[in-house]
Amino acid sequence: MGHDHDHLPSEIRHEKPLWWALGLTTTFLVVEVVGAFWTNSLALLSDAAHMATDTLALMIALVAVRLSRRPPDARRTYGYARLEALGAMINGAMLFVVAGYILWEAIARFRQPQEIASTGMLVIAAFGLVINLISMRLLQAGSGESLNVKGAYLEVWADMLGSVAVIVGALLIRWTGWKPIDPILAVLIGLWVLPRTWVLMREAINVLLEGVPKGTDVAKVRAGLTAHAAVLDVHDLHVWALASSTPALTAHVVMRDGTDPDALRRELGARLHEEFGIDHVTLQIEADHCGEACGQPVKHDHDHDHDHDHTHGHDAQGHHGHVHR
Repeated sequence: MGHDHDHLPSEIRHEKPLWWALGLTTTFLVVEVVGAFWTNSLALLSDAAHMATDTLALMIALVAVRLSRRPPDARRTYGYARLEALGAMINGAMLFVVAGYILWEAIARFRQPQEIASTGMLVIAAFGLVINLISMRLLQAGSGESLNVKGAYLEVWADMLGSVAVIVGALLIRWTGWKPIDPILAVLIGLWVLPRTWVLMREAINVLLEGVPKGTDVAKVRAGLTAHAAVLDVHDLHVWALASSTPALTAHVVMRDGTDPDALRRELGARLHEEFGIDHVTLQIEADHCGEACGQPVKHDHDHDHDHDHTHGHDAQGHHGHVHR
């Protein structure tokens, strides 16, 4: 019986909301850019810049979602799932650039305050708030499962707060006539976005560097495997993520003599699924007498000082391993 390890992301079902959000943000982007120059509002321009990154983020997310569906091939045996993390990195980099530009422009506005058309600023910001709230609703469901959707959701969330800030600023400027309110709001929007952008990029970097997935404790995973009565030792344990929602694990498991390796592999695979949510599992089962090197996670190099043959096995759940005898 063959086996099939699916390297594609386990959940890709949020493409339609991405398309709707892209249509809404693109439409409003045009309105806001025109309005920013018409009203001469830096805060509104700051919000428009973030809306532009929203549009690009949604485009990147859609491209990454489509490409990540491509199956593995001879050149990329894991498929294209990590395009999700690359898309998130690009989105994060764009946010940093935009925030830097707005902060720089705000400094100039502090030195030389400019006239603001507060009424137009208020109307456009209110319209933007409605668009952002709709987009946030569309993207919320997928923000916890995909780095791409999370990046787009953070972008829209930042825009929503930006729209609120612009509305408040427009009202304050209208009531007080104090022009520095506009660059102050622009700075606050930029400072709010930067830390959240770093969190997004940090998660993407962790995926690209094959780091341990968020929420996974390797020590607990090891303890869960060694808690099995038939397991003597676990070494060469690696846990990483193919994509934000696709954790993977490989390990060498030393079993007690007389243990059925296929049954052990199935039981350990079920435990990893139930306790840790890890479904992509590759376990190499080793017999107790395979040698002292079996229990050495650092020096283990497969060149044991004794002859052994490899028995390869797999099961209906897709887990496979090798039995050293």
